Amino acid sequence: MNREKFAWLMSVVLVAALACDIPRTLGHRDDDYAFVRTLLDIHRQVSTNYVEPVDEQKLQQGAIDGMLGELDPFTNYVPPAQQARFDQMLEGTFVGVGIQLDQTEKGDVQVVTPIEGSPALVAGVQAGDVILKVNNEELKNLRLPEVIKKISGPEGTPVTLTVRHDDGKVQDLTIKRQSIVVPTIKGYRHVLSADHKWEWDYWVSKDPKIGYIRITQFTSDTFKGLKETLDPLLHDDLQGLVLDLRFNPGGRLDQAKEVVDLFVREGKIVSTKGRNRPEEITYAKPEGTVRDFPMVVLLNEHSASASEIVAGSLKDNKRALIVGTRSYGKGSVQELIPLDGGGGELKLTVAYYYLPSGRLVHRKKDSTDWGVDPQISIPMDSEQQKRLLLAQSDLEIFHHNNATNPATAPATKPATQPTTQPVDPQLDASVDALVRDIRSGANTDVPAVPATAPATQP
Repeated sequence: MNREKFAWLMSVVLVAALACDIPRTLGHRDDDYAFVRTLLDIHRQVSTNYVEPVDEQKLQQGAIDGMLGELDPFTNYVPPAQQARFDQMLEGTFVGVGIQLDQTEKGDVQVVTPIEGSPALVAGVQAGDVILKVNNEELKNLRLPEVIKKISGPEGTPVTLTVRHDDGKVQDLTIKRQSIVVPTIKGYRHVLSADHKWEWDYWVSKDPKIGYIRITQFTSDTFKGLKETLDPLLHDDLQGLVLDLRFNPGGRLDQAKEVVDLFVREGKIVSTKGRNRPEEITYAKPEGTVRDFPMVVLLNEHSASASEIVAGSLKDNKRALIVGTRSYGKGSVQELIPLDGGGGELKLTVAYYYLPSGRLVHRKKDSTDWGVDPQISIPMDSEQQKRLLLAQSDLEIFHHNNATNPATAPATKPATQPTTQPVDPQLDASVDALVRDIRSGANTDVPAVPATAPATQP
């Protein structure tokens, strides 16, 4: 067949295909117009004939919330007036009380974790708390964005949260709203340096040399901060590392990918798939990867989203051992879609995360497999977690009894003795596993201690 006949035939096929598709496209458009006409008609009838005067803005917001209420709690409309604040939250700075929230399928508004150093944590808000009231107003039938709006307010103003703790105790907590700058990279404790400046001590053991880095959230500069923190430890002959992702609610996926790529030389990092999104696979590359050393990642049931990607990918790539408890199971991808005419943004769930093994991170209704399972399981009840958070906060405070020059004194007890306070059995088990691996010359791709340890382990 010559080129002219082939081109003519392809033109006929394309025209026929378009002709077949036009009725379907027009049909969808007619359905859209019919829906909009009905919605406008209802709005006009309510505005004109309802027995009481109505708030037009609330009616419009109610129509949007009604539609999105049929979807997951993570799909939200961000009106123009809230866009700046929403962007600040993505970057890790905002005015508020400092808590990460989620909404269960029952409609309960639950605290994923208070942000460390926040006024909420100081006031006594705990991970797992259910918020029952805001300023004595009940939250029944309210969606998460409405609850956040009630909790938000000008800097310096108070808000009272009525919370139900895991033990069933109900408590009123009055919190003053502050400008929250979320620190994402932390060490084991604050100490006074040789030049009398407070700085993080990142060593949890001096012999062998085991570092400790805690990532509290994934913001735009998390990878940069981690790299800047890790480089001096490597220069100082780091032998093993504990990466603590407990109570980390997640954040930016791009930062999670870069963190994994820092430790993994090759292989799949994560993939995303959605109904109307092609599969996207991210692979590790050797450039910029740090040298190998034994590594443990700490995880618990309050570790969500990006922190689950990091832990799960490092586990699947046999780069790190996971210690703690199964993660939260928040593995959905939200895309920010700007709306026409400056009408705000739609934060829409468009895909799910899948680990290199193919495991779905997200916890769907009635699912039994989700999140990331630890290889060394060490449960901690709510009281133990409360003591742990208080102990971590205490180590962050600039105590004068921490004012020891780290250049002349060890950060912790020798590794042959308990390396941490007994309030943190998960960290103790991690250090023990690393010490065994370092001294045996092994790596942490298999458990070095029993797969399940009691919660009361010292």
